[in-house]
Amino acid sequence: MNTYYIYIMANQGRNVLYIGVTNDLARRVAEHKSDTIEGFTKRYHVHVLVYYEMWSDIEDAIKREKQLKRWRHEKKAALVETINPDWRDLAEE
Repeated sequence: MNTYYIYIMANQGRNVLYIGVTNDLARRVAEHKSDTIEGFTKRYHVHVLVYYEMWSDIEDAIKREKQLKRWRHEKKAALVETINPDWRDLAEE
């Protein structure tokens, strides 16, 4: 069985959020944290894993990712706070 992850990364100020999907959460978070991939997360210093969900079907995971990306920042922040009210870096736990 494959596992896919929808994840939300934030910058230190919590005002920039990035949503992605991956089949290897640890590797992908490490890439964000080390700025090895050019783009949005490197430009805006988005290095804190604040939320994730696990999915067994990639199509469902992509559908959920697209849904979350359409949400306003406030709704995304409220989702994060349902499991991580202190906005801890879940990658360090």
